[in-house]
Amino acid sequence: MRRIGKRIVVWLILSCFMLNTGLMCLPMHVWAAPDVATPSYIVMEASTGQVICEQDADVRRSPASITKIMTLLIIFEHLKSGRIHLDDQVTTSAYAKSMGGSQVFLEEGETQTLETMIKCIAVASGNDASVAVAEYIAGSESEFVKLMNEKAEALGMQNTHFEDCCGLSDSDNHYSSAKDVAIMSRELITKYPEVFNYTKIWMEDIEHRTPTSTSTFTLSSTNKLLKQYEWTTGLKTGSTSKALYCLSATADRDGMELIAVVMAAPDPKTRFADAISLLNYGYSVSQMYRDDNKDALPEQKVEGGIEDILYLTYEGPFEYLDINGSNLSEIQKEISLPDSVKAPVAEGDAIGEAVYKLDGKRIGSVSILAAKGVDKAGYKDYWKKVWILYLMKR
Repeated sequence: MRRIGKRIVVWLILSCFMLNTGLMCLPMHVWAAPDVATPSYIVMEASTGQVICEQDADVRRSPASITKIMTLLIIFEHLKSGRIHLDDQVTTSAYAKSMGGSQVFLEEGETQTLETMIKCIAVASGNDASVAVAEYIAGSESEFVKLMNEKAEALGMQNTHFEDCCGLSDSDNHYSSAKDVAIMSRELITKYPEVFNYTKIWMEDIEHRTPTSTSTFTLSSTNKLLKQYEWTTGLKTGSTSKALYCLSATADRDGMELIAVVMAAPDPKTRFADAISLLNYGYSVSQMYRDDNKDALPEQKVEGGIEDILYLTYEGPFEYLDINGSNLSEIQKEISLPDSVKAPVAEGDAIGEAVYKLDGKRIGSVSILAAKGVDKAGYKDYWKKVWILYLMKR
């Protein structure tokens, strides 16, 4: 049994003992993270972005093909905007064909749908497909890389800089960190979960069509976790002589999505084994609290509006990840609203908040918004109100 497995078993036995004897006073986080060979790693919960454990997660390292996570993110952003479509025809240039490393052997002038190209990137890590799509979106790989770096900056990825769209570069100026990889992975899977339609593929055939021939090529996933870890959903592998072996692994177990990033693992087997250990650890110490915020909110008084009442709505659900072994049934929600608001009020304006507390300490909040706007009352509106009151008293 691996060391992480032994630690979890010991933790469970001691936890049961201490609960039965009233001695359960140590939080879960005092138990050490897994002892893995990978020098840089991080485990992050996807919906909250909370870090569960990490080691040297800000160290800049060569990312190899996990660079393509950002490539996929830019592709899906353009798809959402409507600037490109899955059935668009993408033509392979001579430059794209010339890419070495992992490739799907696209020929110069070969045309594939964008969706097929996405499969080539997400499943088989095709460098040629990555460059072909980059050129289709931005006109050149260099212009596409500018988009990648702009997005990295917008996401606060402070230890990342890209020089190509596929991770082939061995330049010291092409780097990322485990934390930054987790950040861009989270952005991709939470904003565009449809990416899992491709990252879950184990094998699939595509057809190479050129003016002179047609042949079948089998895409085979580089992510062996799809067969080794039953909750795997993605995401991307990478390896070069400089980067060694990298992986951003995503998993969904009982509705909780975790991201485990390992960088510079010494060999492929260790890369996947360490990712499994990290994911198992993350699930063993984590529990999620979720409030969908479907309960009714009080009506809000409005001063000086054409209407006297403002209807309210929550901005969204509330999620809290606990890794301390807390009793989440003791979480309390407090609604904080002013006595009244002054018109005008626009739909979506923040009026108050729902504050969540555990053991008397604030753990988070959700904004309470105006469900519908209320305009400021004018002279005629006041006369209308007076007339209505007069009629009601008759």
